[in-house]
Amino acid sequence: MSAAAKDFAAQPLPPWRRAVLKVGSSLLAGFEGGGLDPRYAAGLARFIESAREQQREVVLVSSGAVAAGRSRIHTGGDGLVLRQALASLGQASLIAFWQQLSGVPVAQVLLTHDDLRNRRRYLNARASLRELLRLGALPVINENDTVAVDELKLGDNDNLAAAVASLVDADLLLIATDIGGLYSGHPQRDPTARPIGHVATVTPELLVTASGGAGALGTGGMRTKLEAAAKAATAGIATALFCGRDAEVVAALAQDRLHGTLVAAHSDRLRARKQWLRHAPASGSLHIDAGAANALRVRGASLLPGGVVAVEGEFRRGDVVELRVAADGEAIGRGLVQYNSVELGRIKGRHSRDIEAVLGFRYGESVVHRDDLVMLGGRTPAEVGAIAADPTGAVAANERNRA
Repeated sequence: MSAAAKDFAAQPLPPWRRAVLKVGSSLLAGFEGGGLDPRYAAGLARFIESAREQQREVVLVSSGAVAAGRSRIHTGGDGLVLRQALASLGQASLIAFWQQLSGVPVAQVLLTHDDLRNRRRYLNARASLRELLRLGALPVINENDTVAVDELKLGDNDNLAAAVASLVDADLLLIATDIGGLYSGHPQRDPTARPIGHVATVTPELLVTASGGAGALGTGGMRTKLEAAAKAATAGIATALFCGRDAEVVAALAQDRLHGTLVAAHSDRLRARKQWLRHAPASGSLHIDAGAANALRVRGASLLPGGVVAVEGEFRRGDVVELRVAADGEAIGRGLVQYNSVELGRIKGRHSRDIEAVLGFRYGESVVHRDDLVMLGGRTPAEVGAIAADPTGAVAANERNRA
């Protein structure tokens, strides 16, 4: 048994169908500026492939661009401008690195804090990532160091991973570290340090305990990982910290066993999102036909333009709208709309394949995506659809736990 597996007894991972996996520079960089080394990344790539075989989705947040760039042009110093240049030099190498380890197409996605706080950019990033997952690609996300400046930088990829987990409605955030997990003290300096397998709440005292450097190749440490876990927890997403250098620990993840630290979510993600959608002010209404209403209620489908009969009110992309049955005006759901009221007036009743021909662009085939929709009589369409097609039993188990 490996040291990490010995220190941290196995515990079950929370049920999940979509996860964000964050991998830092310390797991990727070769010795003495030697570029990117696959000795640890290969095991993580196998975990991603195993998840895909279980009909699960993984979004990868990967550091390593600066380390890859530094291996191409040997230079001293560190500063923000130099890191921006090195990141630009290394991005292509980073994507090629993951592509060599992956059996599916790899897609590069660069984000800044500005992308995530601007509603239009946020929705564009969300739609793009959903489409990449639908196409079966592996999104590899990194902060856009080339253009980010101090006030816009997310600061480290741990916090970026937490933001992405919320962006893509992940069920779980996985953070690969170079140690077994969280300890009561620094395991290399404090002989009395003990492993902490479960954290209910990230407290200020715990953050002080976790404070420390990240080493020469990283920008974060255990403190930033706990900060990221705290942010994910408020969004209803649990976080697993584990040793990405330990092949036994990484292999166990594919069996839903964690040897590491689990930071619990503060609330159920879908329930919290459902409550918000129920009570957020609606900016308008979409009147839908009986076929569309049945597809939403029974099959947990997204709302497509073909099912929209009439558009009421003025609203922008990303606003909350009510869904009403055209025949009797009954409100059956609420959701975030992907097109504004004028655009919807033009594409209502049309097939999804006609959207681009009519508008000259397309944000996606749906008017309201199932992940952004709540039925007023019960579960979200995402829950309905997941329970109807649940090859792993994870969703059903989660439903039983809620009961």
